[in-house]
Amino acid sequence: MKNYQRDFIKFALEKNVIQFGDFTLKSGRRSPYFFNMGLFNTGSDILKLAKFYAKALQDSTAEYDVLFGPAYKGIPLASATSLILSQNYQKNIGVCYNRKEKKNHGEGGDLVGYPLADKKVVIIDDVITAGTAIIEAIKIIQQADNASLAGIIIALDRMEQAPDSNLSTIDKIQQQYNTKIITIITLKDIINYLPTSDIHKSILQNHLDKNNTATALPI
Repeated sequence: MKNYQRDFIKFALEKNVIQFGDFTLKSGRRSPYFFNMGLFNTGSDILKLAKFYAKALQDSTAEYDVLFGPAYKGIPLASATSLILSQNYQKNIGVCYNRKEKKNHGEGGDLVGYPLADKKVVIIDDVITAGTAIIEAIKIIQQADNASLAGIIIALDRMEQAPDSNLSTIDKIQQQYNTKIITIITLKDIINYLPTSDIHKSILQNHLDKNNTATALPI
């Protein structure tokens, strides 16, 4: 695990973004933990978060012209990360996002920002659970003239198995759309980090004691 990944886990725990308990996800699945990116909710939080996304992108081999942020969470992520890429890495990257409802007045359309046509596009979002939102974003890119999907970046790989498949949701999307999914951290990174932190090591043990099983977490 790289230093910036450890720093991101610490940051997420400090902000209570990573929570352990019994949660029902948007997909309907039950989960022993929850990753709530909405708790990065101040200017300083979002600035710091964007630095982690930018670092992960820089560490990847992705070549891209545009960050596409699916509405709604992807919009501030794309905007803030593009600012950091410009400021810290001298990369002037376009920003585009979709509207939930198509606009029929003014400039019209369902996309806002940098044109996708003829560009290499990276989708940026928080997590992938069932993959529905990401697949919708991929279809938007596929519909743009000569646009190509250069990759997908998310904060956390939940490492969950896709329905009716032996693959994880992320692996299934990577294979189906021939793309690379970049993650700042994985669930396994979190589990490996917790015992090494004097401040946070009790979190995992308390969770396992409560559930009386080491298999409560899907790793």
